Amino acid sequence: MSTLLELAQDRIDDFAARAKALRDCLQQVIIGQDETLDLLLTCALTGSHALLMGVPGLAKTLMVKALASAFDWQFSRIQFTPDLMPSDITGFELLGGGGHNGEQAMVFRRGPIFANLVLADEINRAAPKTQSALLEAMAERHVTVGGQTYSLDAPFLVVATQNPIEQEGTYPLPEAQLDRFMMEIRISYPTHLEEEEIVERTTSTPMTLPRAVFDRASFLSLCELVWSVPVAKFVIAYAVHLCSASRPDDPRAHPFAKSYVAWGAGPRGSQNLILAAKAHALLAGRAAPTPEDVRAVALPVLRHRILINHRAIGDAIASDDVIDRLLRDTST
Repeated sequence: MSTLLELAQDRIDDFAARAKALRDCLQQVIIGQDETLDLLLTCALTGSHALLMGVPGLAKTLMVKALASAFDWQFSRIQFTPDLMPSDITGFELLGGGGHNGEQAMVFRRGPIFANLVLADEINRAAPKTQSALLEAMAERHVTVGGQTYSLDAPFLVVATQNPIEQEGTYPLPEAQLDRFMMEIRISYPTHLEEEEIVERTTSTPMTLPRAVFDRASFLSLCELVWSVPVAKFVIAYAVHLCSASRPDDPRAHPFAKSYVAWGAGPRGSQNLILAAKAHALLAGRAAPTPEDVRAVALPVLRHRILINHRAIGDAIASDDVIDRLLRDTST
């Protein structure tokens, strides 16, 4: 038994050391934003998608490119615009000489979705029909074009960005697509000292992306370790209780949710809470998650899954306020 425990601890120590090397690599390019980087790592290590919210100029695109470079992944950036078509994302069929004996045949040209890390920049600027082209890929890890299904290589992650300021000419993401993102990560302004360092670095030498610190096999082994982490029943019960308390029609609903929530977090919220808590515990060098790990990831995991009602808008109550109240009043 002691040998098994020692082996498990060795794997955890190795995971923590690799995670530290990755953080150090990313911090060569990204100044500050440590919490945001950890949340992006959590999404990557669980094979989940992330939605980045922040005003222009906060290095959202640079973060994603640096992450792809550190993992040595194939990277694609899609700039979403009102005239973007679904085929611009998934790919299209073209008449070419790909048939037998040189005959003309339809040949599939892969779109930018065929990458390990896809940056969907300003995703809410494209029409719903185009946004939905991402849905199958995010949910099923494949795309269908011309009646043929094409699988996407693992790992496959979508990181989408939105600008919370400009709402004219945008199309809000439907709830079904929002639910496919593990986290909605909100990026804040840097501190005064961090901004001074940013200005000094970026105006003295050209910015270079970090070198790769992982190969594909190493990364996939880390993902397997995250999924294999055991979780105590009471931790799962806490995550489920937290989500059910956000549903106004649930018998276990919190009174605050009954007053201010139209729709609460579904079962995928509970699943993502536990997955994110596993990664959070391993990144901290611990073998199993606790309710504190669930609490640490609750805001980014649940904020886009809780839909407030008109009364909440009138009383200036946001989904973050609802989650804070649930965390304060929900016991472990």
